[in-house]
Amino acid sequence: MSYHYLFKFIIIGDTAVGKSCILYQFLEQKFRVKHEMTVGVEFGAKILNLENKQIKLQIWDTAGQETFKSITRQYYRSAAGGILVYDITRRESFENVREWIKECRTHGTQEMVIVLVGNKVDLEKQYNIHNINGLAYENNLLFIETSAKDNLNIIETFSQAAAQVLKVVQKSQQKNELPGVRVGYAIDQTKGQQSSQSSNKCC
Repeated sequence: MSYHYLFKFIIIGDTAVGKSCILYQFLEQKFRVKHEMTVGVEFGAKILNLENKQIKLQIWDTAGQETFKSITRQYYRSAAGGILVYDITRRESFENVREWIKECRTHGTQEMVIVLVGNKVDLEKQYNIHNINGLAYENNLLFIETSAKDNLNIIETFSQAAAQVLKVVQKSQQKNELPGVRVGYAIDQTKGQQSSQSSNKCC
């Protein structure tokens, strides 16, 4: 399928915060009631329409266990965006957010767009979070609350992240060299012609 740009995303966060459920809801518009723990990395892809451009997202869903961090770190450098998920019912998962941000900054790139996602808002919060907007602002993160179960703000999460990456791309003079970004091509449906962003097709 044709597209203007391809963006690579990585989903990170503690184990059992709902990373895989968020991805599955985004891809299939379904809630996965039973799901085995992610081992290593899983993959999904979907095309969004943003600003009249077809944006293909390649999304890598990573395991949250410490055991697999050496594997998942390999994916940071090639990611244009990171979806950092915590569970609003588990204080520990939020307290670990700063460590995950550090992982992104250490192993990713300065251009990486990060969205902080508080998942499971369909459940009752078991703790209070003070100044979460301050944390997001301090670390230059987008912030959104979601429910994979109720399909709340799932599409919005990826759309906001992709829109932010698109802004970075449009400002850059070296689009083909941005980490996690590939310039593709799209078919003009009105003319039936190929509209190319680059002389080379994306693989």
